Amino acid sequence: MPEGSCIVFRNRFRGSSTVRSTFVRRSVMTASAVSLALLATACGSSDSKGEAKADAPAPAASSAAPAKGKTDAELAGVIVKQADLPDHLVKEATAAEAAAGAAATSDKPDCLPLVKAQSMAPVGKAAGTARTKAVAKPKDGGAADTPDAKMKAIMDALGANATAVTLSSYDGKGAEEAFAALKNAGTACAAGYGVTQDGESAKVTKVAPGTPVTAGDEALAYTVEADSDGTKISTQLVVVRKANTVATFSALSLKGTAEQPKAVVDAQVKKLG
Repeated sequence: MPEGSCIVFRNRFRGSSTVRSTFVRRSVMTASAVSLALLATACGSSDSKGEAKADAPAPAASSAAPAKGKTDAELAGVIVKQADLPDHLVKEATAAEAAAGAAATSDKPDCLPLVKAQSMAPVGKAAGTARTKAVAKPKDGGAADTPDAKMKAIMDALGANATAVTLSSYDGKGAEEAFAALKNAGTACAAGYGVTQDGESAKVTKVAPGTPVTAGDEALAYTVEADSDGTKISTQLVVVRKANTVATFSALSLKGTAEQPKAVVDAQVKKLG
C-alpha cells in the first residue's frame, strides 16, 4: 500500500473513533487499537439472562475455612494471553481504562453491576482483579500479499469482535454474591438505565437474554443495547463464575452488533481450571 494512502487512512480512522460519548468511545477503543496495529503492519511501519448450570456443585460445607480470593498477581497468571488465543490480538488493559471503569456510575443502583461488568471493573469488593482485551483477527491476519488484499484485511478488522476480559476474585462468598447481583440486574434493568463515565452520559435502552452459555459453576449471557446522541451500539455480555473468581466478557464491534465471544470465553474458562 502506498505510504500516502496509509497516512490518509490512518488519519480518517483516528477521527472516526472520536465519538460523542466517552462511554461509547471507550467501547470502541480496543477495536480501534487493533485496526491501527494491522494498518501499521500493512504499511511496513515500525511503529440472557442465561441460566446457571443445572449440575452446579453444591457450596462447600460450612465447616470449611472461608475461601481466599486470588490477588492481582495471581489473576495475572491465569488471564488469557496471546498464546491462548492465536486467532486474536491480545493487549493488556491500560491503567486509564481501569480507572474509568472504577469511576463509572448508573442512575439506577440496581444496574451498577452491569455498568461495572462492561467497564472492566469488579462488582463489589474484590480481593484481586486482572484485565485484558482480545480482538479477533481477520482470516488472513492482515498478511495478504497485495495492497488491495491488505486494505481489505484492515477494513475487516474494523468490524472484528473486540472483547474486554475481566477477572475478579473474592474472599468467602463474594463471588457468588457478585454473580447474583449481575443476575438480578439483568431482570431489574431490562428496560434500560443511564450510565455516566468521565463526566459524560449514555443511555442503555435494553438488556435482553443472550445465547445461553454453559461454563464454570454458573454462567449468564446478555445482549446490552445502548444509545448516545444517536450513536447505537449492541454488546454481548457473558459472566462466568468459577469457584471464587468471576470472569466477565464484554464484546463489541465497530459494525454496531457484536457476536458472543465463544472462543475467548472457552479459552479463559479453561485457564481457570
